[in-house]
Amino acid sequence: MKEKKKSGNGFLVQGSILAAAAIIAKVIGMLYRVPLQNILGNEGNGYYSTANEIYAILLMVSCFNMPLAVSRLVSERINRGEYRNAHRVFLCAVRFSAMLGGAIALVTYICAGFITKYMMQMELAVYGLRVLAPAIFISAILGTFRGYFQGYSTMVPTAVSQVIEQIVNAVVSLVCANIMFQYGDHLASEQGNSSLAPAWGAAGATFGTVASITVALLFMMLIYLTQAKAIRRRMRKDHTGSRESSSSIYSELIRTILPVILSTVVYNITNVLDLGVFSNILQAQGYTDKQTTTIWGIYSGQFRVLMNVPLALASSLSPSVVPSLTAAMANGDRAEARRKVGTSIRFTMLLTIPCAAGMAALAEPIITMLFTNETGTPLSVGIMQMGALMIVFYALSTLSTGILQGLGKMRQPLIHCCFALVIHLIALYLLLTVFNLNIYAVVGANIIFALIICILNALSIARFLGYRQEIYRTFVVPFIVSIIMAAAAYLVYTAFHVFSGNTLSTVVAVFAGVIVYGIGMVSFHGITPEELAMLPKGNAIIRMLRKMGLLR
Repeated sequence: MKEKKKSGNGFLVQGSILAAAAIIAKVIGMLYRVPLQNILGNEGNGYYSTANEIYAILLMVSCFNMPLAVSRLVSERINRGEYRNAHRVFLCAVRFSAMLGGAIALVTYICAGFITKYMMQMELAVYGLRVLAPAIFISAILGTFRGYFQGYSTMVPTAVSQVIEQIVNAVVSLVCANIMFQYGDHLASEQGNSSLAPAWGAAGATFGTVASITVALLFMMLIYLTQAKAIRRRMRKDHTGSRESSSSIYSELIRTILPVILSTVVYNITNVLDLGVFSNILQAQGYTDKQTTTIWGIYSGQFRVLMNVPLALASSLSPSVVPSLTAAMANGDRAEARRKVGTSIRFTMLLTIPCAAGMAALAEPIITMLFTNETGTPLSVGIMQMGALMIVFYALSTLSTGILQGLGKMRQPLIHCCFALVIHLIALYLLLTVFNLNIYAVVGANIIFALIICILNALSIARFLGYRQEIYRTFVVPFIVSIIMAAAAYLVYTAFHVFSGNTLSTVVAVFAGVIVYGIGMVSFHGITPEELAMLPKGNAIIRMLRKMGLLR
């Protein structure tokens, strides 16, 4: 672990490492969800998604934000040279997470039936939720290890553990889903309930999460043990004389994490609330439980899975910018903080906007390539095309929330999320009942939700830092070039599809889109050589572009 980054752009390099790992993990996750969708079907995917959504909310309450809190507190102490206190923060966080995560895991297992039947209106998701309960306890401890290393501004252990976690998850989920689906099918023939097969299959798939998180924790513990000598050496060099008590650390942990937990829960609870509102209103409109489950399975199991790939960029840059901003604010360097805010937002938009545009342009080819839909291809395509804006706004809102937390403004994201959630629920109800938009109402309401958070977060950042967001090169140029790229990708797909299959045509069109976007951004001066140099292997990219005549 390095104590300090010499380069002011170290956070971007570390963020790129984490983003690359997150993209790999999300791609693996997306790829295994394709055969998983085929094993479970839309109904089984609805049960699987519901169990995971409940698990995600409970995870946020217990430990999801522990890496952020630990990294922030560790970074503050390292910046002051207090290595002993930094390590004490880690040890206290482990104990705190184990107690909180263990308690919530136990309550989840006991109350799983009540939650799925009465709160989510999807009773058979109970099997999957009970399987997931132990993962809450394991994840709580895993988060403290990741946060400790992130506090040292090194994202490599977290990045590698995420990739390992997703590989194990993919393999175990598919194997167990297949085994348990067959078991459920046997029960279905005995009890006359055809839904038991997809329900038990979903439970088998969730076991992959438990196995993968366990392996990731063992990996992080191994990394910690290999760093033990270096950690002790740093603590021996700590001559600050400042020693914090465990009680003061626990108190600061709670003060740091509580508003973050609440804002994250509100930010992410929308999907659970959406499911509850959507299911109840559609059933009141005459839809059966199986129909609503199938529609939700298409939305959550296809669009949201694909949406998570570009969102991984924003989600990965946020953990790297938090300790970096914390250090800048601790040193009173607001100019450096403003520069890092601008750089992180710009690079997020440079990558997210073209992803959204490309997914909208190639929605039908991508859906056809990845998923074996029973009857849902037109619906999936429509959701993805409408959801392109949702991808951009969610990416920006996620990053700007992380920026505020890195600046020490913990309450603002919570206030913004609560206000946006109220507007979101009102919009969802009106779109479902007055405009009768079905699942498109969920997409529209989420676009409104994320947009409101983006606006409120931007106003807070500007007020606190005196920051003015650059518009033209951050938003306008990427938008224009992305439209050109999307049109080019669609034309390439259409031309190739005349004499080749859908999969090959889609892959070629995606690569063509990447090339067109890269050339367009350089040609329109949307990205400078100095900015390219910030990226990993940035100088090699510059040399290649100069050989191609695209850069002077």
